[in-house]
Amino acid sequence: MVNQYETVFILTPVLSEAQIKESVEKFEQIITNNGGEIVQKKHWGLKKLAYPIQKKNTGYYHLVEFKSEGKLIDVLETQFRRDEKVIRFLTTKMDKFAVQYADKVRAKSQLTEKS
Repeated sequence: MVNQYETVFILTPVLSEAQIKESVEKFEQIITNNGGEIVQKKHWGLKKLAYPIQKKNTGYYHLVEFKSEGKLIDVLETQFRRDEKVIRFLTTKMDKFAVQYADKVRAKSQLTEKS
């Protein structure tokens, strides 16, 4: 069964723009190569962490919303754990209300971009 998921991952702040882009593309390819479909992706940029992680106070935040089978989550999270550039990650399964809300927000942001 295909579900919709949202994953947020934080990359270490010492990376260059090219390294960040490369890492994000790597995780997006893992999703698409394993039968997932990316619905939305957002780069939230460099943000302050709530508490230090690995002696770092900031990190590059990324959100990827995607549709896939549940078995992809194990593959994706294994890759997050293996990559030393990732300092934290969280994947959540979106219920129907979260999906409706995300669709509404996406539609609203597309309207404001066009005007």
